[in-house]
Amino acid sequence: MEVVASDDPMIDAGHLSAALGENATVRSVDTSSEPAVIEAASDADALVVDVATPVTATVLEACPDLRIVARAGVGVDTIDVATAADHGIVVTNVPEYCTDEVASHTVALALACVRQLGVYDRDVKAGGWDWQRGGEIHRLRGSTLGFVSFGPIARRVREQTSGFDLEYVAYDPYVDESEMADHGVENVEFDELLDRTDIVSVNAPLTEETRDMVNADALARLPDHAVLVNTGRGGVVDEGALADALDAGDIAAAGLDVFAEEPPDDSPLFEHDRAILTPHAAWYSVEARADLNDTVAENVRAALDGETPPDRIDPTLDWV
Repeated sequence: MEVVASDDPMIDAGHLSAALGENATVRSVDTSSEPAVIEAASDADALVVDVATPVTATVLEACPDLRIVARAGVGVDTIDVATAADHGIVVTNVPEYCTDEVASHTVALALACVRQLGVYDRDVKAGGWDWQRGGEIHRLRGSTLGFVSFGPIARRVREQTSGFDLEYVAYDPYVDESEMADHGVENVEFDELLDRTDIVSVNAPLTEETRDMVNADALARLPDHAVLVNTGRGGVVDEGALADALDAGDIAAAGLDVFAEEPPDDSPLFEHDRAILTPHAAWYSVEARADLNDTVAENVRAALDGETPPDRIDPTLDWV
């Protein structure tokens, strides 16, 4: 069996090869463009992809032997899931390999934004020493943390922040109110979340429903002291509108680990003292990388053996 894997550092071709055994040949290749993917995978049985690999209808139609596209990660917004299903190709992801890591990164960004650590850091390094440089900073205790999507990562953030004496609300039309209540979280509509929230944690996947969900109108509803953290998907937040909101003082700070374009090209957020930006690194730990490759290998093995992989993506959902 021929397995083609992206050469992204998060994907360990040696690990996959060892896990899949002698019946599979794993090749690590450049998958950064449609032509590169087609050239590499035209005769492949399985394709293992990173966050930036374009698995379009054109790619899928040019790779007739494919049985599985295995996303080494959570989001599948660069994969044409519907077309894959039309061609009998299974799409899988790894939904929970980095739950702890992304949750702790979310908390770290939120605390850094609330305490304006980015502003203070840059000021001190530039020779400043002014406690007022961070502007008005509000006490964390008693604040409201609002989750946009309440899946495994948001639930872990809720657990990790349980000692901070916060109030919690969440907007997620796919999670029952009683299930949220079990976690001590109030179920609210999106507009109410914006009106009540001091810290917004965006954990949503990118779908047609969520694209640019956090736009200029949404940001305008937030209190001026609010902070926004996005560790979900970049396209959920309108980055231009976010930069404008920071410019106008409509929100206090933002922390982003994901962007609409990765890596971002001359983002308007680069110029903002009150924007803390990280390079889609929230997923990373040594342990998470090992778990990721183990799970990818299991999904590929199952598909090539004619079984249903444990992490099969449902093609009937509204994937971008």
